[in-house]
Amino acid sequence: MSTDNTDRVGIIRGRRVRRGAVVLLAGVVAGLLALTGCVGGAVGSGPGGTTLHLVGFAVPAEANKAAQEAWAKTPEGAGVTWEQSYGASGDQSRAVVNGLKADYVNFSLEGDVTRLVDAGLVDPSWKDGPTKGIVSDSVVVLAVAPGNPKKITGWADLIKPGVRIVTPNPASSGSARWNVLAAYQQVISAGGTEAEAEDYLRKFFGNVVALPGSGRDATTAFLQGTADVLISYENEAILARQSGETFDYLVPDDTLKIENPGAVLKDADPKARAYLDFVLSPEGQQAFAGKGFRPVVEGVAVGEVAGANDPANPFPPPLRLFTINDDLGGWKSVNEKFFADQTGLVPRIQAETDRQK
Repeated sequence: MSTDNTDRVGIIRGRRVRRGAVVLLAGVVAGLLALTGCVGGAVGSGPGGTTLHLVGFAVPAEANKAAQEAWAKTPEGAGVTWEQSYGASGDQSRAVVNGLKADYVNFSLEGDVTRLVDAGLVDPSWKDGPTKGIVSDSVVVLAVAPGNPKKITGWADLIKPGVRIVTPNPASSGSARWNVLAAYQQVISAGGTEAEAEDYLRKFFGNVVALPGSGRDATTAFLQGTADVLISYENEAILARQSGETFDYLVPDDTLKIENPGAVLKDADPKARAYLDFVLSPEGQQAFAGKGFRPVVEGVAVGEVAGANDPANPFPPPLRLFTINDDLGGWKSVNEKFFADQTGLVPRIQAETDRQK
């Protein structure tokens, strides 16, 4: 069995990753098999049912697993098995375009679904529903070592001398792009100019000590003690703490709303649409909330969420929450301004600061 594109899944599941520890290959493989099985291997109910292929970015793997288990108890989900591939969002999107089998995709960025629309694999109407194609929400948070030894309280502290940052690489990771946009927009939100926001990003990247390929890889690097602060999804921090990791995280006063899309491919088995409908139901969103994601629909009984700073109130509203569409002009504008090859602000700053990998 191949393990392509699953090497980023389950690294902090199934074995405890301690600071300074070396992640042993055997432990990684065990975690992968426990979580999703190998690519090409079915996971789910017994033989005789439908097999669905899910391709996604690494971060929501546990949430999808919880939703699949809940869906399996319904008449539509009974008997469905899963073959799944998880990795960095952009890499996964390109893999589907290049022939990786998928019925349902769950990516970090809208643009990774748009790539499939442009390739004729997903219908252009994929985001016409009430949630505009979004299946999970989160916010950008700052994770710090236990006790917060560097006394990090917000964005301003990240550019101080000696603060070591780990964040995924924007070239491959969707979560990295959310992180960088949050770092930029918090300057604007506080009344700063674009020039000041650009200067902040330059200092920010100057303090980056690692740019792993995905959000999950970044979490692993942080847990191994390579940095003082991890820029992350709130749900990723919560899930790591559910897995027994000991670190603190804080929701900055100014942060960005993360909106992750899901879509069904044109030639998908009809059961894939039924799964997407379930994910967007209150019961499906409850499964996602249990793994640290903020619900995207009304009427979800969240309950207590283990791993959150306050399990009884796991998703406090930030003081100022900005969005891609309302504050940054939408993804088309964002991609051109920030991430276009050679000309985008972020690739340019990465080159200037020698932080490209």
